[in-house]
Amino acid sequence: MSELPRKPRPQFRNIHVSQILGYRLPITGVMSILHRISGAAMFLSLPIIVWLFDLSLTSELSYATLMDVTDLVFVKLILCGLAWAFIHHFFGGVRHLISDMHIGITKESSPRIATVFMGLSLVVSLLAWLSIFGVL
Repeated sequence: MSELPRKPRPQFRNIHVSQILGYRLPITGVMSILHRISGAAMFLSLPIIVWLFDLSLTSELSYATLMDVTDLVFVKLILCGLAWAFIHHFFGGVRHLISDMHIGITKESSPRIATVFMGLSLVVSLLAWLSIFGVL
């Protein structure tokens, strides 16, 4: 009996920390990691947001002061980041709800759905950023 040449099996190894930037994730992985980052950003900023909300309700003077502070470009950039975090986390959650209903979980449709939701979150974020900077 003749021996057939064996094809070498692929080897999957853990990547090193120095290889992280060169590692290319599929769009579903990028969407998942950004979903976690946006959730963490919203969670960590919650005490500051609650404090600012309380400060805005304290008096008319404190509200006017906060409105003056939000005119600063640096504060608007922070608000843009928080708006992106909320919008992206929302669309990521909707994507997870859809996959929980067993819609779009095949190997072919999952990247398409992730691309659609990534695009939707970027478009809605862009509209929010334009609104924050007073263009809309």
